[in-house]
Amino acid sequence: MSGKKTRIAVKIYHENYTLVGQEDEAHLRLIADSVDEKIRAIASKNPGLDTTRKAVLTACNIMDDYIKLKEKCDRLESEVEALKKEN
Repeated sequence: MSGKKTRIAVKIYHENYTLVGQEDEAHLRLIADSVDEKIRAIASKNPGLDTTRKAVLTACNIMDDYIKLKEKCDRLESEVEALKKEN
């Protein structure tokens, strides 16, 4: 992977941010849009929460999704390895 960095301006929950990464612009926009969607979902269910609390709850939900996917991926990798050993 090259050292080239992509820098884009995004808006997440009414705030402007600059995202910087080695991924392409479409990937960075997907990340920003996904975070915005999740924080807006939290906000719609909990309108009285301040932005910091909404952001923390959003981070917790995203981490929960990540951990569940990681565990599933690990299980699938173990199954693949077991199948390889059978052959």
